[in-house]
Amino acid sequence: MSKSENKLSVKRCLTFATGLVECLCFAGAVFGWASLVFVLKEEGYFTSLCVNATGVNGTQTLDCSAQDEQFSLVFTIASFMNNFLTLPNGFLFDRFGTTVTRLFGIFLYTMGTLLVAFSTSALAYLLFPALSLLAVGGILLLMTNMQVGNLFGSHRSTIITLYNGAFDSSSSLFLVIKLLHESAVSLRASFLFLSACSVIHVFRTFFLLPRKLIPYPLPDSYTYGITCSKSNSLSTEVAANSCVHSAVEETPLTKDVPVKQEKSFRECLLSWFFVWHLLWLSVMQLRHYLFIGTLNPMLQRLTAGESSLVSQYTNAFAITQLCGVLCAPWNGVIMDRHKGKPRAAGETEQEVDLRASVLSLFLTALQCLLFSICASTPFLPLQYLTFILQVLNRSFLYGGNAAFISVAFPSCHFGKLYGVVMAMSAVFSLLQYPCFSLVKGALDGDPLYVNIGLTVLSLLAFIHPLSVYLHCRRVAAQRARNQDVTATSLDPTNENS
Repeated sequence: MSKSENKLSVKRCLTFATGLVECLCFAGAVFGWASLVFVLKEEGYFTSLCVNATGVNGTQTLDCSAQDEQFSLVFTIASFMNNFLTLPNGFLFDRFGTTVTRLFGIFLYTMGTLLVAFSTSALAYLLFPALSLLAVGGILLLMTNMQVGNLFGSHRSTIITLYNGAFDSSSSLFLVIKLLHESAVSLRASFLFLSACSVIHVFRTFFLLPRKLIPYPLPDSYTYGITCSKSNSLSTEVAANSCVHSAVEETPLTKDVPVKQEKSFRECLLSWFFVWHLLWLSVMQLRHYLFIGTLNPMLQRLTAGESSLVSQYTNAFAITQLCGVLCAPWNGVIMDRHKGKPRAAGETEQEVDLRASVLSLFLTALQCLLFSICASTPFLPLQYLTFILQVLNRSFLYGGNAAFISVAFPSCHFGKLYGVVMAMSAVFSLLQYPCFSLVKGALDGDPLYVNIGLTVLSLLAFIHPLSVYLHCRRVAAQRARNQDVTATSLDPTNENS
């Protein structure tokens, strides 16, 4: 290996490692909401919504259901913005590239941390824009990092899912803030420190990531970052941004070979693959969002309001989130396990990728069903198992979502398709707030029937792996028929030849 190749290899490894740290420590912090709510309640946020109520035996109790509903609304809006704004951000990423998208995301993330830092119980409504900015800025950090998988060829899906697992695990950041708060470190100091860390994100943007996009397949001697020469940077960025250009470059210079035409964005959007994938993501995401958004009141109910037990289970939930980064790569391994194996005659790489994705899609749906059943069971010790299944399923869900889009559709549409599927699933996830209101109102705080309904709804997720499996079988059967016809036509003993 030459000195320049060795230097490039080190740079790619550094890009991967720092991207993993960025996703692990910052990007998905908003999903550690249950830990932050515990701190915010101690700080007196929205306590004015708590009212005195008369119990069944005539005793006076403090009813804080309106406070819980307000916190649930903050998370509902933030999780909605996290997904819905991925649509315009996906177009931004595909059009303007990495640098512009990341600088915009870093700005949003920094504004969010500053708003939380300077919020108080009297300015509790600052949480609405603050959490939304944190969510949108965080997903942009993840989106721009997922392309790093393109640098590592056969391990592409593993790295994409690993980054998504790190994104999930970063929800434990709010657990760290909770523990620091219990050690007398103020909420303001913690979030001011997070704001200062934005300098690191800016450094990575200019030195360890490309100005535009990382293409796939990767051109020979591909370079990126601020040290790239102008000519190299220009050539690779042009190749990364144009499907037509890259298709022309990869086509042999012979008139006998047809030019491969990539599907248009519209064709991808209207395909059954996209429709079933959207349903697969939406029903499972709704289940997760409602669980995270209602975890604190659920624990309050199961522990009869015992604060120490609520804190214990909240910490346990946050600690299990750390395991997301360990669970997610297994999904990537499932999808990448075919790499290096010989393909069947006439089988394309995309066909092999799709066939490998069936098991991943099925396991993810099965995990969600088991998680939903455990979450629906009102037995407190069982929630430890619920937490484990939740983090396992969540890491498989988002890693599998990005990996499937990357293998099922042209890479030049990745940002747009990822944005559309996240945005449309976000609209579906708005159902979490009426579900929460239904539990607090008509169901008198008992979520059993809503949980049963969501468990039944999660069965729809099994349609997607079934549709991909049937598609792969149809393609394989068609290829076999074509080969039989070709063999028959070339057989010299065939009287019709």
